[in-house]
Amino acid sequence: PPGDTAGCTFCHTSSEERCSTCHQRHQFNPVVARKSEQCKACHWGKDHRDWEAYDISIHGVVWQTNKWDPTQFDLAKKLSDADYVGPTCQYCHLRGGHHNVQRLSTVYTSMGMSNADRGAPLWKEKRDTWVSVCDDCHSPRFARENLQAMDEACKDAGLKYTETFKVAENLQLDGMGEPMPKDLHPDWAGEHVWSLKIGAYHDGPGYGGAQGQSGEFRMSNCSDIERICFESVGYWMTYIFKGMAHGSWNDATYCDGSFGMDRWLVKAKVASEQARRFTALEKKAGINWVPSEFWRKGDWMNELSGAKIVKEFPGKNIFDLCPEPGWLDTH
Repeated sequence: PPGDTAGCTFCHTSSEERCSTCHQRHQFNPVVARKSEQCKACHWGKDHRDWEAYDISIHGVVWQTNKWDPTQFDLAKKLSDADYVGPTCQYCHLRGGHHNVQRLSTVYTSMGMSNADRGAPLWKEKRDTWVSVCDDCHSPRFARENLQAMDEACKDAGLKYTETFKVAENLQLDGMGEPMPKDLHPDWAGEHVWSLKIGAYHDGPGYGGAQGQSGEFRMSNCSDIERICFESVGYWMTYIFKGMAHGSWNDATYCDGSFGMDRWLVKAKVASEQARRFTALEKKAGINWVPSEFWRKGDWMNELSGAKIVKEFPGKNIFDLCPEPGWLDTH
């Protein structure tokens, strides 16, 4: 919908296309672009909790309490000459003034929300680069110990994430993950595929799709247990990763991180048990549940691309309509 599109594209396109995203259109002052708050406009919120994690970390506290003192933070200097009392976002992620933020971004795939091999060459290179930044102020041993602590926290989160999804997956395969994909509004691609297939790539009609098809996370117009799974990995697992990455350990534990994943795992189990009890009672009473019409449409769902594809190109999905591979990346 227009509101969602504006909200997404404001951040997801501006940083790639315009210098003024960071330098500010009406000032274009490098001093402004070197302040941590400049990153806050986009990098905050439940699903990318960078600002909050930094702000309440020891590094963020050093910035907030000293940022008015030019003897502690001389922002008039180029980043390559910076000798700050503590790191800003830019000091670490734009090391030396370079503009390739990806070089010093995540050390895991999918923002840490994946059980990927953390020893893969790409991630090892990034981890070594991280340590080379940390040892401006700390010892390399200290930096690697913090990376190890982050690994252990993410592994623990991965176990909870896997178990939470397994509860929903078993419910789906047993025909109780209401509503079924065929009863839902089509996804953005014009398909009726189980939304939690993303990252799992389960094949077969039990998940609503063909071999190799993968759905997408639905943040709306989905069953409660699917929303719980999304929030567990998209929100609370992000709190854990971002908290550990920025030295905000409370974020990773008590502040909805690890504790949040615990609560949402129990929620998923409760929702599953309830669905199974209802199904047994309906079967015994001879009730045939039919999904309500709102599952198929929703108040604004017909504005999304999936509905347009189903209506105008029956039997096709968005990938069938692409003239060549990679077309979606540039259109």
